[in-house]
Amino acid sequence: MNYDEIFADALSALRQEGRYREFADIRRKCGNFPAATHFAGDETRDIKVWCSNDYLAMGQHPVVMAAMHEAIDTAGCGSGGTRNISGTTHYHVELEAELADLHGKEAALLFTSGYIANDASLSTLVRLLPGCVIFSDEMNHASMIDGIRHGRGPKRIWKHNDLKDLEAQLREYDSDTPKIVAFESVYSMDGDIAPIGEICDLAKSCNALTYLDEVHAVGLYGARGGGVAERDGVMDRVDVIEGTLAKGFGLMGGYIAASANIVDSIRSYASGFIFTTSLAPAIVAGALASVRHLKSSQAERESHRERSLTLKRRLVEAGFPVLDNPSHIIPVMVGEPVLCKELTDALMDRYGIYVQPINYPTVPRGTERIRLTPGPLHSDSDMDHLIDALNTLWSEMDLQRAA
Repeated sequence: MNYDEIFADALSALRQEGRYREFADIRRKCGNFPAATHFAGDETRDIKVWCSNDYLAMGQHPVVMAAMHEAIDTAGCGSGGTRNISGTTHYHVELEAELADLHGKEAALLFTSGYIANDASLSTLVRLLPGCVIFSDEMNHASMIDGIRHGRGPKRIWKHNDLKDLEAQLREYDSDTPKIVAFESVYSMDGDIAPIGEICDLAKSCNALTYLDEVHAVGLYGARGGGVAERDGVMDRVDVIEGTLAKGFGLMGGYIAASANIVDSIRSYASGFIFTTSLAPAIVAGALASVRHLKSSQAERESHRERSLTLKRRLVEAGFPVLDNPSHIIPVMVGEPVLCKELTDALMDRYGIYVQPINYPTVPRGTERIRLTPGPLHSDSDMDHLIDALNTLWSEMDLQRAA
C-alpha cells in the first residue's frame, strides 16, 4: 500500500472541488487594525482584513494589552500545568467568577477553546445522564456535533429553528427521559438568530435541559455583552450557556456558565478539561480585562452595529446577493466553490482585501459565499474600496447579482 499516494489523492480531490484550504500568512498591525501585513514568499504587502472574528477589535484594545503585559511581568508566560496540577492561577479564578456574573449563573468553567468547551461539555453531560437524548439543531457547529457524537448517546436532529419539529420530536419521549436541547443563538454562516425564549419554554414543558452556544454573540449583544439571551431577557431560562473569549472578547479560550453542580460535574468528569494545560495567565488576564470593559462600555457595540448595518445597506443597494439576517454577519452568496476561491484570490492579489472563501463542508454545497465581518475600525473609505473591488470583479466574473 502506498500511503503517501492515498494522501496525495485525497488532497487532489479537494483541489478539484475548489475547496482546498489555503491559509493567508498575515500579521495584524497593532493599533491600526483592520490593517495587516500579508507575507507571500519573500514579498510583503499591506492589506485590510474583512473576515476577522475579533468583531470589536478588542485584541488590540489598550486596556486588554496593558492587562496582558502586567500579567507577564507578574506571573511569567505559561500556566505551568493542567488546572488540577498547578495550572489554576488567580487569573483563572477571577475570570470564571466574572463570566458567571456576566451570564447570571452560579459558576463558570474555562477551556482552551470554544470548540473544546462544546466537545467536552456536551459529551460529559450525555455520559452523566443515563439514557439522555440530545436534540440538536441541524445547523449546529461542528464542535457541538462532535461533542454529541463523543457522548455516544441517542440523538435527534431537528429542523433549523423549527419549533414545531422540535416539539414533535420531544413529545415522542416521556417526561422522565433525560433530554438536552442543544442550539446556537447567532448562527455564524447565515447570521440568523434562534428564538431562545420559545425554545426554553418548550424544553421546560418537556422536562429537558437547554444548552445554548453564544460564541458569536457574547460581547456583542446585551446590555453587558452577555449575548442574545441577555438582550432578550431570557438568560435565567437557559441551563447551560457556552461562550468564547476568541471573538467578541478578542483573545482565545472558551467557557461554560451554569449551575454550580453542572459546572462542577463537568470540571470533575470532562477529560477535555482535566488533561490539558490551562490557558496562559496573560491570555486569561487579557480576557478578564476585556470582559470587564465590555460589561460597562457600550461604545464598541454601538459602533460595531452601525458599521454592520451600513455595509449591509450599501451592499444591497449595489445589487449584491446578501443573505438577509438580523445579526452582524454579512454573507454574500457566490454559489460555486471554484469561483468563490477565484474571487477571494483576486480581492487579495489585486486590491489588498482579505476575505476567506467559505465552502463545503462549512456550508452546504451550492451555497458557497464570502462572509464579511465589518468592525468598529473599518472606515467609510475602507467600505468604498471593498465595494468598488467587488463591483469590478462581480462583472468580470459574470457572477449573479440580486434579483
